[in-house]
Amino acid sequence: MLWRPSPDADRATVIGRFAHFVTERAGVDVGAQRADYDALWRWSTTDIDGFWSAVWELFGVRADGDPTPVRVGDDMASTRWFPGTELNWAEHALGAQWADDQVAVIAASQTRSTRYLTVRELRREVARVRAGLVRLGVGRGDRVAAYLPNIPETLVALLATASLGAIWSSCAPEFGVRSVVDRFAQIEPTVLLAVDGYRYGDKVVDRRAELDALRRALPATAVTVVVSYLHPQHPPPPGTLSWDELGAAEGQLRFERVPFSHPLYVLYSSGTTGLPKPIVHGHGGILLTHLRDLALHQDMGAGDRFFWFTTTGWMMWNYLVSGLTVGATVVLFDGDPGYPDLGTLWQLAEEEAITVFGVSAPYLMACRRAGLEPARTFGLHRLREVASTGAPLPAAGYQWVAEAVAPGRPLAAISGGTDICSAFVGHAPTVPVWAGEMSCRVLGAAVAAFDPEGHPVIGAEGELVVTAPLPSMPVGLWGDDDRSRYRDTYFSTYPGVWRHGDWLTITERGSCIISGRSDATLNRGGVRIGTAEIYAVVEDRPEVADSLVVHLEDPGGGPGELVLFVVPAPGHVVDDELRRGLASEVRRSLSPRHVPDRIVAVSAVPRTLSGKKLEVPVKKILQGADPQTVASPGSLANPGSLAEYQRATIDR
Repeated sequence: MLWRPSPDADRATVIGRFAHFVTERAGVDVGAQRADYDALWRWSTTDIDGFWSAVWELFGVRADGDPTPVRVGDDMASTRWFPGTELNWAEHALGAQWADDQVAVIAASQTRSTRYLTVRELRREVARVRAGLVRLGVGRGDRVAAYLPNIPETLVALLATASLGAIWSSCAPEFGVRSVVDRFAQIEPTVLLAVDGYRYGDKVVDRRAELDALRRALPATAVTVVVSYLHPQHPPPPGTLSWDELGAAEGQLRFERVPFSHPLYVLYSSGTTGLPKPIVHGHGGILLTHLRDLALHQDMGAGDRFFWFTTTGWMMWNYLVSGLTVGATVVLFDGDPGYPDLGTLWQLAEEEAITVFGVSAPYLMACRRAGLEPARTFGLHRLREVASTGAPLPAAGYQWVAEAVAPGRPLAAISGGTDICSAFVGHAPTVPVWAGEMSCRVLGAAVAAFDPEGHPVIGAEGELVVTAPLPSMPVGLWGDDDRSRYRDTYFSTYPGVWRHGDWLTITERGSCIISGRSDATLNRGGVRIGTAEIYAVVEDRPEVADSLVVHLEDPGGGPGELVLFVVPAPGHVVDDELRRGLASEVRRSLSPRHVPDRIVAVSAVPRTLSGKKLEVPVKKILQGADPQTVASPGSLANPGSLAEYQRATIDR
């Protein structure tokens, strides 16, 4: 156990006060101490209507209409939430929880100087851009697409779009043209917002050629608005508007209240196995779910400064900016987190007095391997929580955070997905933190681990499933009018039950371990382990910078071939000695059956722009697929890396 709640957590935390509120309101005993978190979770997943109506009431959701019934529908896939209400997410992001002179947004950048926006300034900018969108004819249901980095203009445009009941969608400017078109062409935006370029560390990345290509490839887009971020003195290209022109006139800040399930934004699956799925999320589902996540599970509110390192192409950006709904200042960062070194983000945490600091698990492990000790190097006294997602964090990563980053403070590791723009399992301030384990299933999420026969198991690995609906399950998939693709994607394996595609172990004490994607499992001789378990062992070696493992099954029923790709750390090579050491460590720590048959040196592990390893695409390449067909190069952080894996196939 690395951290335990304070004795007064039931009184000092939002979730503790929520438990007392529920006890008084519903007359059920759901105390907030660790011994009672399970009781609170069980109540939240059995009295589903009671739980979500209590969240609605405690946080004072502002809406027209009657919040009863809470939901209607014949099954999970057809559930509609709060069907008698109308509200607006942006109204809550810019609402009464703020005083005009509070700082709402801090935006650090490697392209320009840091910006600070008070609530008054943010509201004024949103009103001006809203008025500009109205002049362009944007209204309820129209799509506004953004090819923009993590800067204030992007947040302002999202808020303005949402205030109108229009629908937002964004891609990071790191995406290549093909990847952006694969996404935006599906929703046919009325307005495209785009950046002219940016700096990533010491690199200048000009995006004007990509912008021209996007305009040609999206003929249904009526207007393109250019944010002159890299070249602030240059006029926008002919036939486009500048950002300043869009927001040239003052406007009134109004909020169009829309039905609870009205689309707020469209997110996309990674696109590594085909055309990205356009996942539609609604105003109400996102609002309620993020209130639960940020206030109850991350204990955030007024006075907090909330940071997550993310691009606008990852759902964590949407999660980050929802910090406004609980009165937290959101801290944006645009640039290279490793420039000039890995201390950059920790320096930001010191300078901006960040209280909740979120990053990916690979970033934390990279800092650990580099020998960083942020608690000694930087003034992190305001930091009260470190958060992690994006990949399973090994126990060694937990230990490093507890010792070198935030002694005496919790690590909030969470796991969920773009599909729900939220978490299934994670942290609660009334639950201890154990090394290598996410502390609990989140409130309202009826998460279970199913064995192959569809039975729930405790203490054994199974498929992560959800057996009751959640408000942030997608409104639908764009263009899937009969919902057949939606049902096939999530409900075809276990009828009526959401299958997410992760391996999950729920421990006897209620904590959770995600061990990898179930479509990339390593099953040899009946012994099944997740890829994350291999990575935890292999990447703990100082000679290893990164790794990727795939299992090539034998159609004849044999053990198949297990191939481990290793990126050596600087100053090291993948030689026979390292191969023997890695094989010995896997045999000792995991299973003799999972000792790799081949250990291959590579210069990079292919990853999506959000940092996920491309296990399934690499497996397809090793089985003979063309790298160009298994993943869209523009959706990858390092598209050239796939060629090495094709050569590995040839060398077999």
